[in-house]
Amino acid sequence: MRVRIEDVAAEAGVSMKTVSRVLNREPNVAAATRARVEAAVGKLRYTPHPSARTLAGRRSYLVAMLYDNPSSNYLMEVELGLLDACKAHHYNLMLAPLVYDARDIVDTVEAMVEQSRLDGVVLTPPITDDPALLARLDELDVPYASISPMEAHRRIGVTVDESSAVREMVAHLASLGHRRIAHIKGHPAHGATGWRLAGYRDGLREAGLAFDPALVVDGEFSHESGFRAATRLLALPEPPTAIFAANDDMAAGVICAVYELGLQVPRDVSVCGFDDTPISRHIHPALTTVRQPTREMGQLAGLELLKALRDRDEAGMVEVPYTLQLRRSTGPAPG
Repeated sequence: MRVRIEDVAAEAGVSMKTVSRVLNREPNVAAATRARVEAAVGKLRYTPHPSARTLAGRRSYLVAMLYDNPSSNYLMEVELGLLDACKAHHYNLMLAPLVYDARDIVDTVEAMVEQSRLDGVVLTPPITDDPALLARLDELDVPYASISPMEAHRRIGVTVDESSAVREMVAHLASLGHRRIAHIKGHPAHGATGWRLAGYRDGLREAGLAFDPALVVDGEFSHESGFRAATRLLALPEPPTAIFAANDDMAAGVICAVYELGLQVPRDVSVCGFDDTPISRHIHPALTTVRQPTREMGQLAGLELLKALRDRDEAGMVEVPYTLQLRRSTGPAPG
């Protein structure tokens, strides 16, 4: 038989209302009482019935992750983090793929919010910076959390200092003797593209290296665009000895292009990326990259959204630390 909220209340020796308050993470519940209720929930393996919770709180207990990103590795990590946050607070997660530059994106999201009775949404790049969509969500009073927004000070969600991370990566390459360091940019609609380009230029300047426009090539955050960009860079009269790609998927494409041309990584070309998604550890050689804790970022964005659903003033923008993951895809400059 299904465990009921009455059973949890009896086990913990409290009222059903108190159990409901604990489950909904409401404030002003004594720590000892909260602990007894949580212990009873765990012992009885109680899970709230979604329809009962909806009727009681006028909520759907459903949030959505809005995305349009060619990097499946990045999206998978964010999704897992969001699921962690939702599961811990008895919410359900809906995945909502969109086309970021579609003319009807605002209408599509508005219809989704209405039809599914979404309590809130989590926005991922580049959707996180769509001004028309943000304005409409504000008008509809739909809470949202942003991952890596351009204007972090005006949002709730999670961010990381991407420019500083890339500056450190360029310093690492320069310390290995590289003087022609190329950069494959991400999609122009992403805030990350601008931040990572700025970090690349700052890193060159601090290393005493001149910025060469020929060494900067457009990409789209996809494996295929990394392959194409690397092929173009390595065909230059003076090709780079190191390539920093703006994400791991493109860096993996760079490594494929290097070997396609009969060269080796890192003997002939050092390669590094950004994100530290699973592909960075599964390719050969293992990829030097910047670790932004993508799964944790998804979880934190979800938690900030759930805070906002309780009290807008509780939620804010969380900055998470990055670390360089130095692996075998980078080495001393040839010669």
